[in-house]
Amino acid sequence: MKENKMQSLNYQMHGIFPVPIYCAKLKKFTDIELKVVRSLQNKSSKNLGNYRSKDSYILKLKHFKNIKKQLDQHILNYFDKVVCTSNKVVPYITQSWLNYTRENEYHHSHRHQNSFISGVLYFDANRDNDKIYFEKAKYEQISLKTNNFNLYNSPSWFFQVESRDLIIFPSDTQHFVQNKKGSNVRTSLSFNVFIKGEVGDKEALTELII
Repeated sequence: MKENKMQSLNYQMHGIFPVPIYCAKLKKFTDIELKVVRSLQNKSSKNLGNYRSKDSYILKLKHFKNIKKQLDQHILNYFDKVVCTSNKVVPYITQSWLNYTRENEYHHSHRHQNSFISGVLYFDANRDNDKIYFEKAKYEQISLKTNNFNLYNSPSWFFQVESRDLIIFPSDTQHFVQNKKGSNVRTSLSFNVFIKGEVGDKEALTELII
């Protein structure tokens, strides 16, 4: 009787304050772009769990001019659809670097400081094996065993990724990559975005000119 009564309940579920995860796909990479990305792998340095390019301003290279143009367009779209501000601010990419993750390597759990939003663009990723994980930052005071995971009770959530996928998210979102499976070298471009212009409100005494 109790089970039938529960099934007949009329209710609604609302999610508030969600974390925006912006997903898109870039145009096909050129042979030159891919060649440069692969050549920089030989000049990469050890990171925690994987390798990254020594150059942390990759998008300033002339070879990536068209890629940067596409990224700028998506960043503006993110601001238009998600941030929706009346402040006169302009988002711009600050640092950008390449990540190389081989089989059994990983990307440690982290956030991006001194940044407003961050993004990842995949040059070489296999949807069957490659994922990006996001973690819930909220402290759970009560720990209960979960038998059915959903967006409300999951401590982490992953997205499968493949080559040319672009993901943009708030920089304070905790994220990581589990130990790499598959023989391909998972290759991605990470970047940070900050803003310049007029922030806050003069009358509210929160104005900041950047």
